[in-house]
Amino acid sequence: MAQTTGGNGQQDAPAAGAEAGQRLIVNAQYIKDLSFENPRAPQSLQQQAAAPAVDINVDVNAQNLNPDTYEVVLTIKASAKINNDPLFLLELTYGAVVTVHNLPRDMLPAVLLVETPRLMFPFARNIIADATRDGGFPPLMVNPIDFTELLRRSAAEAPPPDAGETTSAG
Repeated sequence: MAQTTGGNGQQDAPAAGAEAGQRLIVNAQYIKDLSFENPRAPQSLQQQAAAPAVDINVDVNAQNLNPDTYEVVLTIKASAKINNDPLFLLELTYGAVVTVHNLPRDMLPAVLLVETPRLMFPFARNIIADATRDGGFPPLMVNPIDFTELLRRSAAEAPPPDAGETTSAG
């Protein structure tokens, strides 16, 4: 396929009938919900004798907004306890609106539930680190997440949804 360049240096649109490549466009990213609780403050902020037990749960969901546009929601819940006493509870629901073009239907779950959260994750990780730091604790640096494994486990547990329904991994 030949592309032409106009006088302003911008490439002209492909000729009619020419197939455009597959594309994933992130239109927006946003915090849908953020909750941080420090239920035992100020006692929880004192030097602790032992390291806390930190539990992190991750979930990814996607829903269709219109034929090519989807909302992908990454939910990360983290809690820290010491001797079964809570230090903090954090829940972040981080969303993105994405548009996909020329994508085969069978690739949609991988793009929405693996590639899109992979793009979103560094931003969500930063929000979690800032929230825990601002709550008086060392920043919680969530380790990278294998979204492919998350999708594989989710697919093994549940049958695939019908077209147009919400899809999930987590």
